[in-house]
Amino acid sequence: MCGMPQQPPIRSTPARPPRPDASMSLLTNVMDHSLDDGYAEAAARKRAAGDGRLPKTLRAKLGLAAGLVLAAFVVTVGAAQARVAAPTVAKEREELVDRIDRETAAADELEESVDELRADVSARQREALRNSGGSDRLELVSILSGATAVHGPGVRLVVNDAKDTVAGGDGEPRGTSGFSDTGRVRDRDMQRVVNGLWASGAEAVAINGQRLTALSAIRAAGDAILVDNRPLVPPYTVLAVGDGERLSTRFQNSPDGLYLHALQENFGIRTGISVEDGLRLPAAPSVTVRTAQPHTQNTENTENTGKGTS
Repeated sequence: MCGMPQQPPIRSTPARPPRPDASMSLLTNVMDHSLDDGYAEAAARKRAAGDGRLPKTLRAKLGLAAGLVLAAFVVTVGAAQARVAAPTVAKEREELVDRIDRETAAADELEESVDELRADVSARQREALRNSGGSDRLELVSILSGATAVHGPGVRLVVNDAKDTVAGGDGEPRGTSGFSDTGRVRDRDMQRVVNGLWASGAEAVAINGQRLTALSAIRAAGDAILVDNRPLVPPYTVLAVGDGERLSTRFQNSPDGLYLHALQENFGIRTGISVEDGLRLPAAPSVTVRTAQPHTQNTENTENTGKGTS
């Protein structure tokens, strides 16, 4: 026993404690190597070489600058074109204004010539009738036809729409499809008023300064009342020369006067009549002589002379 060599004693190393996540090696590997090695290498090379793209803020600033430059360019081009076209437009406008002025002056000259010719014709007519002893008849015919201005006693009749009346109302029209509001004065209302004044003894009648003749017409155009194709604006002031008191009484008691009173009671149309001592009515602007027969001392030659036109 003594002669055998002794072996050194074997020391045992203490065992390491197990890792808590030893059973989750797959998840641990994924967490430790979340990025593929190839992606990691590419990212490293990109960081080493530097990013070639511009920062977002710089790109936005450059885009804004480019937009401003483009807008300035468009404005500049438009202004340049406007400056180039301005002389042409101004020249055309000046030519148009000059043409309007010339045509207006020519129309004024023609109106003056027409007035002079009309006055000359009236003077010749008066002279012819005076020489034939018919001056009184001429004056009467001139008054009745509206060819001359008149003044004297008479009545003033004012007819106006109802209060707060506008075109295009919801009320039913009075028997026709002309005006759409029952509170508005219509052309046939004024026709009845004028005819009633004539029938009551009026010698001359005018509406809003428009003298009426045997050829006058009262019509409607849309919502407007026309007298001899001239539009009138309410209130409608009717002047009638005649025996004031008698004319007023006869008209108000006539069927047309009662019709006007019914419009006032039923539809709110405003009316007012008064007797005046000094009315003035202008002459009709377009009374022309279409046919004439010369007066001769020898009645046998009348048929030979025939009728002439003027």
